[in-house]
Amino acid sequence: MKKIEVPLFPLHTVLYPGGPLPLRVFEARYLDMISHCLKSETNFGVVLIREGKETGPVTMHEVGTLARITDWYQGSDGLLGVTAIGEKRFRLLANSCRTDGLHVGEIEILDEMKYMPLPKEFAGLAKILAGVLGDLGKLYESLGDRYDDAGWVGCRFAEILPIDSAGKQWCLETNDPIERLRLVRKILQTVRGAEQIADA
Repeated sequence: MKKIEVPLFPLHTVLYPGGPLPLRVFEARYLDMISHCLKSETNFGVVLIREGKETGPVTMHEVGTLARITDWYQGSDGLLGVTAIGEKRFRLLANSCRTDGLHVGEIEILDEMKYMPLPKEFAGLAKILAGVLGDLGKLYESLGDRYDDAGWVGCRFAEILPIDSAGKQWCLETNDPIERLRLVRKILQTVRGAEQIADA
């Protein structure tokens, strides 16, 4: 497997392939990183923080997602706003911290999440998701939709549902889209009620 080096953006957020990532950037190390990625048309890696804060020293999970910048703007408060989209998953093999505080990782790209037709037993989840994403505005408008893809449906739910960090990371790491959907259904039954899910 080919190893590559990428800048890392550790966050208390899990980014999934095909999912959006809105960022407000103010630290010099990340402003420089974003500038470099835009000029060189390269990606950066998003990894969930295991311990620590986004503005300080951290330890990270081993599996993350490459992010491609799709838009940027300067907010009314002067901060840089960035929208990125998740691409391929990767495994973090090693990482170091540069003198400017930017984390850099040696990574290997993981197998892509392959298309799997959405089983009929989860058809109700696709209907619920279509209604929810329609209410989330511009962030999801430009993504396109794949409501017939079990992996895509599960990842979109995983990023918007109130799942704890460990659960969100598991949803990223698993290669089984059906198990991901089962977790999603279980959480939805808690949030919305079992009858609504069954009748959807």
